[in-house]
Amino acid sequence: MEYYFKKELPGQSFEQAIQKVTEALKKEGFGVLTEIDIKATLKKKLDADFHPYVILGACNPGFAYKALKAEDKIGTMLPCNVIVQEKQGIVEVAAVNPMASMQAVENESLAEVATQVTEKLKRMVNQL
Repeated sequence: MEYYFKKELPGQSFEQAIQKVTEALKKEGFGVLTEIDIKATLKKKLDADFHPYVILGACNPGFAYKALKAEDKIGTMLPCNVIVQEKQGIVEVAAVNPMASMQAVENESLAEVATQVTEKLKRMVNQL
């Protein structure tokens, strides 16, 4: 099982892709809690050059609440991360596969939530 879903967005700029992903997440009931600019952070902290790369920490409050009720330590795996990166002029979006990351947790109630979140994130990526 792959730990992510991905899609290339030909003809999209990096900034357009971030906006498009944010809107697509919203349509699936997710908000973006965090936005980490990896390129800027690595430049600032290490003076290292890196390609455009942003991590969006997405959260669907209803599913987060269900997951936390089912397994109180699951917050270590929240929020759901979605990346947007540009390499050699090609913009790519990838989202975590919650089913892959939750396999280590043996909790049937949590598996149901992970299945639903997986479907939403997969649909979001596919609709880009």
